[in-house]
Amino acid sequence: MAPTAKSYDYIVIGGGSGGSGAARRAAGWYGAKTLLTENGRSGGTCVNVGCVPKKMTWYFASVNEILKGARNYFYDVPDNVQFHFDRFKKRRDESILRLNGAYERNWNREAIELVHGTATFTGAKEIEVDMQNGSGKLSVTAPKILIATGSYPIIPDNVEGAEHGITSDGFFDIEHLPKKMAIVGAGYIAVEMAGMLNAIGVEVHMFIRGETFLRTFDPMIQETMTKAYEHAGVIIHKSFKGFKKVERLDQSPATVTDGEAHEKRADGPSPHKQLRITDLEGQTFEFNELLWAIGRAPEVQKLNLDKPGIKLTKTGHIAVDEYQNTNVEGIYALGDVTGQAELTPVAIAAGRQLGNRLFGAPELKCSKLSYDHIPTVVFSHPEIGAIGLTEPQAIQQYGQENIKVYRTRFTAMYFDVFPAEEKTKHPTQYKIICAGPDEKVVGLHILGEGSGEMLQGFGVAIKMGATKADFDRCVAIHPTSAEELVTMR
Repeated sequence: MAPTAKSYDYIVIGGGSGGSGAARRAAGWYGAKTLLTENGRSGGTCVNVGCVPKKMTWYFASVNEILKGARNYFYDVPDNVQFHFDRFKKRRDESILRLNGAYERNWNREAIELVHGTATFTGAKEIEVDMQNGSGKLSVTAPKILIATGSYPIIPDNVEGAEHGITSDGFFDIEHLPKKMAIVGAGYIAVEMAGMLNAIGVEVHMFIRGETFLRTFDPMIQETMTKAYEHAGVIIHKSFKGFKKVERLDQSPATVTDGEAHEKRADGPSPHKQLRITDLEGQTFEFNELLWAIGRAPEVQKLNLDKPGIKLTKTGHIAVDEYQNTNVEGIYALGDVTGQAELTPVAIAAGRQLGNRLFGAPELKCSKLSYDHIPTVVFSHPEIGAIGLTEPQAIQQYGQENIKVYRTRFTAMYFDVFPAEEKTKHPTQYKIICAGPDEKVVGLHILGEGSGEMLQGFGVAIKMGATKADFDRCVAIHPTSAEELVTMR
């Protein structure tokens, strides 16, 4: 390390949710001299190509669903309501840009020094940052360094022409909707994208390896949501073995990159790619777009982790203990780069707890995030909420004889005026999983309109150790869907 290396109390690599939460807690609460490095747009994946633009697009699609349903409430709404996705995309981009600025203003307000560049370890407590503004490299050092670099979406390396598809990053660059789109994957990103696109009129084909999607969720969620998507018009190709080749038919592939999904051309306002895809069984399909949603990998390639000797897990994530410590003293990691509950609020909470432990009062030296009972929501159509154990997990942990499961399925009141054949497209279904003689709630799984907002409050109760009797003692709010959770028998 050069003798001119600048010293800090804390260096945070990554300006996403976890890194921001960690840096702000250390600097804003405890006055630690903090450097934050970021080689992308401020706010990371969640703000730029994740939670925030995803939820805004979900709202866009939900408005279209409401308009379609309005005729059941005797509104004269035309069959094909005109919308302008390109204008919406522009407004969404403007909102994201404002958030980028808000992040940077908050960091500046709390005296966090922001450096735009790519950080690389040159020693155990030494970092070199390749500056993005062309001013060369910056050498910095600190006794405490946090890695919060997140993850990136995977494109398969065993499919010829896979680069002609896009990932979730490229999805948010789309200005003109494709007429026909293939989505490969069965996780929450695939399900969310498929639901949104289907709701705004895109012909969506999902390619999944099993018979249901969302296979880490409770079987009720898997089975009900897969059927609901089929009823809603999503074409699901089950027991999918994989693609062999992707061909770009409409123009030279050399001009196409992830994120350049729909280039403007002189032959019309809504140009579309033309892709021919061949699967491993020799079948061919043609689509206007292909989205890879097959998982994410930890962003560690440029960190030069062998310099400090940081250990990785078998999946390539940074190995940490319950306090976010790596195997190297003074180096910590959290968020998606560790593979622990890859959710934005988890990274933020872990970052704040780490800041408390490293720089707070002595009584905070044992601060850590509990990774038990973390609520999560899938912004599908309809929404899904889950916290705690699935039914198979509860049986494995407590034994079949020691659990009791409560279930209900009904039609939300909003759909009472819909024809019967339409109601099947909008299921509402809840499950409460209880364990032991006191029937402690160890799992809650809900799907239906409003599940995202509903789960937060129930999540607090379950985190506090609520029992079924506690649920029963709560007076129902009528008429709501949520009341079913406190009246279930």
